[in-house]
Amino acid sequence: MTAAKLVVGNWKMNGSLVRVRAFADVVARDWPGCESVLCVPHPLLPAAQMAFGATPLRWGAQDCSAEDDGAFTGEVSARMIGELGARYVIIGHSERRLAHAETDGQIASKAQRALAAGLTPIVCVGENAEERDGEQTAMVLRRQLVQLVRALGRDLACVVIAYEPVWAIGTGAAAEPGLIERTHGFIADMLVFHAGPSASAVRILYGGSVNPRNAGVFLSCSRVAGLLVGGASLAPTDFMQICKAAAQCSDNAASVDGNTPIGQAS
Repeated sequence: MTAAKLVVGNWKMNGSLVRVRAFADVVARDWPGCESVLCVPHPLLPAAQMAFGATPLRWGAQDCSAEDDGAFTGEVSARMIGELGARYVIIGHSERRLAHAETDGQIASKAQRALAAGLTPIVCVGENAEERDGEQTAMVLRRQLVQLVRALGRDLACVVIAYEPVWAIGTGAAAEPGLIERTHGFIADMLVFHAGPSASAVRILYGGSVNPRNAGVFLSCSRVAGLLVGGASLAPTDFMQICKAAAQCSDNAASVDGNTPIGQAS
């Protein structure tokens, strides 16, 4: 059984009403048939709802609160996001883990809130350069994911995981295909080990300096179910090229060769 590749654009703190409308115009003219989502800043969610509501392009947010409602000034709940037609929300991006000191426990709570509101959480994980050089990637990924697995149980199958090595985000230094295949294989095996066979349904995306020139290479990697795109998602023509690569990519990728694991799943 094959699954469509998923392409998620993360605008970060960029964008405008004009840019949202420009995207809608491009989508209306040249849609490649790829399953794709554009995650915009919270103030642009109403514009996304108006612009993309009649198109195949879905929209989402870049974060949500770990709380439902209450005295949490500046926070935005998953319920509020869902009421604006969004169906996805990015959670635990490395920029929020670092700049906002978000913990693995908080990220797990946010994922629970998102699921309860009918949203699909896109949970980001990944190691920094120091952790990579210290051969700690497996340890870091296990730490980042274990509380999520425990908190969600069988609901884990409704989550999307995005592997974004911190050292590759916005640097132009994308991970090599072999590393991506091994790491995605490790994540997939770990999820099944801790959560059972239902976790095999979890889609694992790759993110980190993705652009129209390298998207096809990443999409052809084993167990890569799609891409999380940063800067290249701001230009509608670039994003559409990446979506076209995803639409054309075969889903019959071979399983990861277990001879060169990055760590044990337990």
